[in-house]
Amino acid sequence: MTFEDVRNGLRELDERSLEVHGSRVRYYVGGDGPPLLLVHGLSGAAANWVALAPLLVERFRVLIPDLPGHAGSSPLAGVKSLDPFAETVVALAEHERMLPAALVGHSLGGLVALRLAVRRPEAVSGLVLVSAAGISTATRRVERLLRVSSFVRPSRFYSRFRARVGRSLALRYLVFGYWGASDPAALPPHVVEGFLSGPALHTDTLTAARALARDDPRLDLELVRCPSLVLWGARDRQVPVADAFEYARRLRAPVRLVADCGHLPIGERPDACADAITTFLT
Repeated sequence: MTFEDVRNGLRELDERSLEVHGSRVRYYVGGDGPPLLLVHGLSGAAANWVALAPLLVERFRVLIPDLPGHAGSSPLAGVKSLDPFAETVVALAEHERMLPAALVGHSLGGLVALRLAVRRPEAVSGLVLVSAAGISTATRRVERLLRVSSFVRPSRFYSRFRARVGRSLALRYLVFGYWGASDPAALPPHVVEGFLSGPALHTDTLTAARALARDDPRLDLELVRCPSLVLWGARDRQVPVADAFEYARRLRAPVRLVADCGHLPIGERPDACADAITTFLT
C-alpha cells in the first residue's frame, strides 16, 4: 500500500502523529476558521471523510484522527470503555490548540464525541451526531455480532480489492449494499477508496467494538450542555432512524434527515452534510 493510497484524498490536510496514552495516533489537520473535529466510525479511518473534509476546510480548522487501533494509529492497551478514545481525541485537539471545538461523529464516532461532550463539556462547543451508534447498538446480540465481525474482518478482505470495487457496480452493491449505502452505484471511486483503505492497516478494532456494545448513552445525554444536531440517512438500515429521534428528544436537538441516504451520509451525500453542519455551526 502506497503513501498516496493511505492518505486517500486528504491532500489538503497535513498528516501528523502524536503519542497519546501509549498509542501513536495519526491524524490530519488543515483549513482556517473555527475548530472542528471529525471522528470516524468502527473499522473506519480518517480517510472516510475524503468527500466531506474538502468542503469543510473552506470554513473550519479541521482535525481528523485515525482512532486507536484503526488505520495508522496503534492500539490502546487495557481499554474497556470508549472514554480513552474520547480522551485521545481531546488530547490531539489540545496539542493543536483547537479547544474548545465542535465535534462531528459518525456511527461509533458519534458515541465517542458524546463521551467527550459529557466528560469535558468545556472543551466542546457544538455536537453533530451523524448516524450515531449507542442506542440500539447497546445489546448483547450486537456485541456478539461486532465481535465476530472484528475477528473475521470482511472489510480487510474487501480492502485488498478496493480499486476493483470502485470500478465495479456489482462489487459496490456486494460491499456497500443494504447495511451501508442506500445507492451503492452512486458512490464515486474515491469515496469507495476512502471507506476501504483503512481496514488493511487496522491492528485492533475489537476493543472499540466491545466498548461500543457496552455503552448505552441515554442516561448521560442530559449532561450534554452544548448545542447539538442529529444528522441521519433517511434509509439507514444499520442504525435505525428511530434512534435519531430518540437522540433528538433526549438532547432537545433538531433532526435533519438526508433523503435517499443510508448509513454513510458523509460519503453518500457530502454536500448535504456540509450544508447541514455549516448552517448549524455558523
